[in-house]
Amino acid sequence: MYKKESLAQGDLLELVRSEFQDLDWTYISPAAVIEPGERTGTFRLGGDQLLADAEGNSRITAEDYAVALVDELEKGAAIGRRITVAY
Repeated sequence: MYKKESLAQGDLLELVRSEFQDLDWTYISPAAVIEPGERTGTFRLGGDQLLADAEGNSRITAEDYAVALVDELEKGAAIGRRITVAY
């Protein structure tokens, strides 16, 4: 369902990495499935790979993704790299 968008975002990430070394950027990728739901405030942050649980599920609610995004904006812990967020 999101394949076209995710491929385009991958292209954008590669462009940022290759063309904008002087820019302070952070790229925050959601889990494979992002959908409306409950805000729990509990999620995991990862690096450049898709996060999945022990059963192989990769999901996050839009509400918790928003919390992770704002947290990163405030902390600035991942400048110049991609992070992922999922349960």
